[in-house]
Amino acid sequence: MRRHYFAATLAAVALATSLGGCATWDSMSARQKSTAVGAAVGGVTGAAVTNGNVLGTVGGAAIGGFIGDEVGKRR
Repeated sequence: MRRHYFAATLAAVALATSLGGCATWDSMSARQKSTAVGAAVGGVTGAAVTNGNVLGTVGGAAIGGFIGDEVGKRR
């Protein structure tokens, strides 16, 4: 049970940190916004799937950022 709380806390901190970095959201292009959202969602998903494993979180953020970037290219 304790691992689940740690994973949830880690995911919440990762999301808050990534959204805090988007303080200048209005001046970002659609591609940059897609990349940021993809990285945040990927990081949270990676943390949830791997029960808070750091490599899973970072890997999820990297994959999510890449997918978000690709989606943002098409806009």
